[in-house]
Amino acid sequence: MPTISQSKKDKVSEQILHYLFSTTPEAKFTSQISKEIARDEEFIRSLLEELKKKNLILEINKNPKGKDYLKRRRWRLSDTIYQIYQKKQNPQSNPNYNNLYNSQDIDL
Repeated sequence: MPTISQSKKDKVSEQILHYLFSTTPEAKFTSQISKEIARDEEFIRSLLEELKKKNLILEINKNPKGKDYLKRRRWRLSDTIYQIYQKKQNPQSNPNYNNLYNSQDIDL
């Protein structure tokens, strides 16, 4: 099997983070994430583990009733990462955001 470059892994990790941001506060199973990003489930799981080690996402290993999952895991963004991501995505809170319609340099 060919190896995947670190830059491609970073891009897929960014897609994972964006997907989790768009579905927040709902936690998603590994299989749902892999289906959405159209990548192999084992590959996505390894990237999720790396993101967890970097404290970017949280692993949820219990169902809503408090019972432990035996084989499945759900994932969501950590609260601090969600706040940072939200500030970067929100043009009102980010003065460096270049909004085409509000730009002073363009005559409409």
